[in-house]
Amino acid sequence: MHYNFDEIIDRKGTNSVSFEGWKGYMFGNNGDKPFPFKEEEYIRMWVADMDFATPPEILDAIRARLDRQILGYTLIFDPAYFDTLKQWFLKRYQWTINTDHIVTAPGVVPALNRLVNLLTGAGESILINTPSYTPFKVAGDINNRTVYYSSLMRVDNAYELNFEDIRQQLDDPEKNIKVFIFCNPHNPTGRVWTETELRKIGAICQERNIWLISDEIHCDLLRKGIRHTPLAKLFPDNERIITCTAPSKTFNLAGNLMSHIFIPDEQVRKQWQVLYFDLLSPLSVAAVQAAYAHCEDWLEQLKAYLDGNFAYLSEQLNTYLPECNFNIPDATYLAWIDFSAYIPHIPYSNISEFFATEAGVLLEGGNMFVDNGDGYIRLNLACPKSLLTEGFKRIIHAIQQHIS
Repeated sequence: MHYNFDEIIDRKGTNSVSFEGWKGYMFGNNGDKPFPFKEEEYIRMWVADMDFATPPEILDAIRARLDRQILGYTLIFDPAYFDTLKQWFLKRYQWTINTDHIVTAPGVVPALNRLVNLLTGAGESILINTPSYTPFKVAGDINNRTVYYSSLMRVDNAYELNFEDIRQQLDDPEKNIKVFIFCNPHNPTGRVWTETELRKIGAICQERNIWLISDEIHCDLLRKGIRHTPLAKLFPDNERIITCTAPSKTFNLAGNLMSHIFIPDEQVRKQWQVLYFDLLSPLSVAAVQAAYAHCEDWLEQLKAYLDGNFAYLSEQLNTYLPECNFNIPDATYLAWIDFSAYIPHIPYSNISEFFATEAGVLLEGGNMFVDNGDGYIRLNLACPKSLLTEGFKRIIHAIQQHIS
């Protein structure tokens, strides 16, 4: 079956965060200020969901579940659900999962908030790499835990982990770090860490008895020729590695509110089940099972389409904004672009506000990614090529207008 990723879908009136929620999220109290574009005129390339239709196989499964007429209290009792998960991870990552380790959560972000509370006590801290997906820091903040940063290093225009800095911070008794929230593939840079890097980071944490939470939500969205290795696969006997996965990014199911969290430690898993027992939406269960059972072909076509969008973006940057530094990421549908050469020409302190006001393009500036992101923008390329073309044409024009 051929899937149409060129379709323009109207999201107005659907309570979409992407469409209706951007002002408050991106600009806080300044979101009430007037902007010169009408809502329908904006190109939205910011929050990490897709402008593509959710796979039809999933929508059909939801309709079929509705036809059963009763939406009562629901948990997962059918072993076929977990068999589907087993087959997915085994086929794509050669990882034999233990489904007894799985707990569900309404998303990876709520799971992180819960895990920090479970794994740390008062006076204990967490470590993250920066730039960072902001909820990693928020998970510490809302639990009153200090969050320390280990900056990723730029080496030959690519990002690398600073292992020496990570060791030093974990060994510092005053910091008292007990949890390292790790991201693989990394958001926002798109790096897929190599097996050598993963073995090194896993060993560093194992030697120090550090809890390692590996957020692998972007693992299915790989560029052609790139392979993802689940961190837990390399340390099958380490019960202090917790893996966070979800179908939300892969199949545009963010609003489905379903993620799978692998917690090998029985005591922690039991504490989770006592504190965070979640009944499930019957529609979510049907959607997730259909996604992993029937949507692999959709995913492969999606990845090819995204590869084309990234190739287009790279060509446009090289041609019209050649002073930008950009590498096509190993994974994700998010482009992390170094715009620092053009920042002096922008008469705004907030790069997101500049593009919203002068280009009618909504994107996230590097300042929104905790630290170590100044001068960057993150651009969501999970959109029809026509929207990407128009959006980037506006970005180029807005920059060129201010270059003397």
